Amino acid sequence: MLTNLILAAIVLDLLLGDPRRWPHPVVIMGKAINFGEKLIRRWFDSPKGLRWGGALLVFVIVGGTYVFVWGIIKLAYNIHPYLAVGAQLWLLYTSFALKSLHQHALAVAKPLQAKDLPLARSKVALIVGRDTEQLDEGEIARAAVETVAENTVDGIVAPLCYAFIGGAPLALAYKAVNTLDSMIGYREEHYVDLGRAAAKLDDLANYLPARLSGFLLLLIAPFTPGGLARTWETMKKDRRVHPSPNGGIIEAGVAGALKVQLGGLNYYFGEPGFRGTMGEALRPLDVGLIYQTVIITYAITFLTLVFGGIIFHYF
Repeated sequence: MLTNLILAAIVLDLLLGDPRRWPHPVVIMGKAINFGEKLIRRWFDSPKGLRWGGALLVFVIVGGTYVFVWGIIKLAYNIHPYLAVGAQLWLLYTSFALKSLHQHALAVAKPLQAKDLPLARSKVALIVGRDTEQLDEGEIARAAVETVAENTVDGIVAPLCYAFIGGAPLALAYKAVNTLDSMIGYREEHYVDLGRAAAKLDDLANYLPARLSGFLLLLIAPFTPGGLARTWETMKKDRRVHPSPNGGIIEAGVAGALKVQLGGLNYYFGEPGFRGTMGEALRPLDVGLIYQTVIITYAITFLTLVFGGIIFHYF
């Protein structure tokens, strides 16, 4: 039953995407995190106090999300079992971001293909944290490819994994972890203490999904421009230069699969920040790479569904 619900939720995501007028759990999580941060900063100002407050915020947001979602499904079941099925289907659907990731990628690719760099820069600025005002065509393409690759893990594979393990409650608890990390997890000096627990938990939560994504990428690598050998060698050699212990696996793998070089110099609020390079620049960075990365994302999603369905159906 759960496997069928997950598959139906993915189909629903592909059909509906992320309607902006409908309430979304991640938006509610974000408001709760902002409220919690204000309370913690009102009570604590020392580094130790902020670390303990950040850990408490993580516990409340993640644990509260799990309990709240479980309670909704339980209440729906008490009214009618079919209502519980519908509630879990809807909640699972909100935990996936396949169509949203595809749409954001295309929003960058289309103006880039039309050589409208100002529009492409404005669109890529919506999905990356780096400065985009001065990016050329290759840097815009690199930014989009890196973001799509990394979000394949935390926007699709990871919530799918947790959905197979624990249904909508665990999938949305993971989304709470990911939202905490994106909002307060070491983004800048201001969050180095408050966001410590969020960043560490996000690394832990993504540890297995990131490695599963890397394994699945290897399965499709023979059909990519770089082939299996280059994808594996690049993943093995360059994954450690990425600042994330998880993000480097998929990004280095994609660099090898597409025969390009990712990483390098970025600017954040006008300040340079160098990220180690992954892969070799055997092909130019252009708009076609964005489309190819999206195809890789769909292939990894399909294989995750296949493996998850087999494992949790028969074992």
